[in-house]
Amino acid sequence: MKVELGYGKTTQIIDVPDQCFRGELHANHVDVALTGSEEVRRALLDPIGSAPLGDIVHPGEKIAVITSDITRPCPSFEILPPLLEELEADGISLEDITVVFALGSHRPHTEAEQRRLVGDAVFEKVRCIDGDVEDTVHLGVTKRGTPVDIVRPVAEADRRICLGNIEYHYFAGYSGGAKAIMPGSSTPKAIQMNHRFMVDAASYQSHLEGNPVREDIEEAAAMVGVDFILNVVLDEEKRIIKAVAGDVTAAHRVGCAFLDTLYKVEIEEKADIVVVSQGGAPKDLNLYQLQKALDNAKHAVKDGGIIILVGACEEGLGNANFERWMTGHKRPEDMIEHIQRDFQLGGHKAAAIAKVMGMADIYLVSELAPSFAASMFFKPYHSAQEALADALDEKGADASVLVMGHGGSVLPFAKRR
Repeated sequence: MKVELGYGKTTQIIDVPDQCFRGELHANHVDVALTGSEEVRRALLDPIGSAPLGDIVHPGEKIAVITSDITRPCPSFEILPPLLEELEADGISLEDITVVFALGSHRPHTEAEQRRLVGDAVFEKVRCIDGDVEDTVHLGVTKRGTPVDIVRPVAEADRRICLGNIEYHYFAGYSGGAKAIMPGSSTPKAIQMNHRFMVDAASYQSHLEGNPVREDIEEAAAMVGVDFILNVVLDEEKRIIKAVAGDVTAAHRVGCAFLDTLYKVEIEEKADIVVVSQGGAPKDLNLYQLQKALDNAKHAVKDGGIIILVGACEEGLGNANFERWMTGHKRPEDMIEHIQRDFQLGGHKAAAIAKVMGMADIYLVSELAPSFAASMFFKPYHSAQEALADALDEKGADASVLVMGHGGSVLPFAKRR
């Protein structure tokens, strides 16, 4: 069985022997009436847990629209035009609107990247800026001790509208909702304080109530004040098939429930070998982002199995501290011990990878130098087919193989180990 996998801006093809192939995990079928910008417009007219946007914003107010950075697949270029149309219809001048890219701990954008994210028309008529973590406003501390330090254009706006796409997050439960504020509009110190709760057993994919990371995020956002959200769910072709608008928590929960119907996929049993890709750019720009697919794949592989992680990583590892952790320990288990006594942002991703390495071997198919990948405890490849051939040699000609072509989205659940 030949399967095509997204890889950067290109693809890689693997040929899985028929006796081994246990299927490719795809989203479940759901019926949708509207897609794209039409679905966004529908959501704006049907807010959840909130008054209509026109009753919330007022002429003369400064509006901050917080949206995702280049490492996220959020289609801001498709969401923003209907939103701006609605704001203009409500009497808001475009001069009073600022689009703020929620960088979190990620690198700044180039102007060309900002333009690409929002589209030429929006970029030409609305101010678009990166959040600057060197210029923040302190708004307090959460009950768990996380400082609420927010980039100034967001903190000082009269109204805040948060955009985002909803997908599974390996310790915050789901992306979207209040995450545009924390970590999106927050400082590295604040993010580090929040993310340290990832080691809690209640911090995992698809879990919200009682998840300390998510609860801390939403407390911080409440202290800032989020007036309205507009979140979307994308299918495997990155089309908008669901939009939710309104209250930062209520609308988000409806979006999460829809995501579950789409991407929670039951499998008969775990496989000896799991081949997983993020689906290509931008989700596999670096190893920091590719890790999300790895964390979903761990639910589909047998203990002692092999995960073939496919992602171009054209920008390398994507985070300096993450790289220091990945290259600065003698064994994967040392990273887990280290994070438990000294939580560091960047190190948290390394520790998450190390946990998977404790249950399965990881073959990394990327553009990274083989010696560099090997220094981080991966078995390195440039070809997914070569990696699969070696995995089958290791596990046997009849080893079971599952493929996850959109590994950052699909969350498998096995009936049997």
